[in-house]
Amino acid sequence: MALPSRIDAQLAFLNEADRLKSMLRATTINGGARRENSAEHSWHIMLYALTLAEHANRPVKIGRVLRMLLLHDLVEIDAGDAPIHGDHDPAEQARAEMAAADRIFGLLPADQRDAYRALWDEFEAAETDDAVFAKSIDRVQPVVSNLESGGGSWVEYKVTPDQLESRVGVKVRRGAPAVWAALKTRIDAWFEDR
Repeated sequence: MALPSRIDAQLAFLNEADRLKSMLRATTINGGARRENSAEHSWHIMLYALTLAEHANRPVKIGRVLRMLLLHDLVEIDAGDAPIHGDHDPAEQARAEMAAADRIFGLLPADQRDAYRALWDEFEAAETDDAVFAKSIDRVQPVVSNLESGGGSWVEYKVTPDQLESRVGVKVRRGAPAVWAALKTRIDAWFEDR
């Protein structure tokens, strides 16, 4: 049996990536009418990163940041979304995501498989300036969505200000402190009104 052509392998990967549109997240769209899907989230945080790049804590290569954000949630096709305020085993989720990365990126020709996987691994490690900023922005968009939807998943998960600070604020401040400072006033006001 002949090996699939390069284009066949690429199309198989792209068809698999389409499944991300069916993966629902805990966060709703800004109006609160429905839960967003992971593909929408990926697009939206790319737009956030492109728009807010000037507020990165350190200089970033925005093209690399965008590629990381485009790829980072593909593992949810197999591993599902693990809401930051939800009840799940982080070690088990990490194992599931690693297996998903192996399978999904493994659909690609070797050069693209290795390049995409390297970007995904870099994002997960969050050690480079690009990855730190990408991780920060990944946390910003759900905050804005929750503020715009009257609390959204914060209400559902009974999130406290301390939980939001430790699970989200610390990560956003690490890569985009000015963005967190700008959001903090709105966050504090939302919690005070509760």
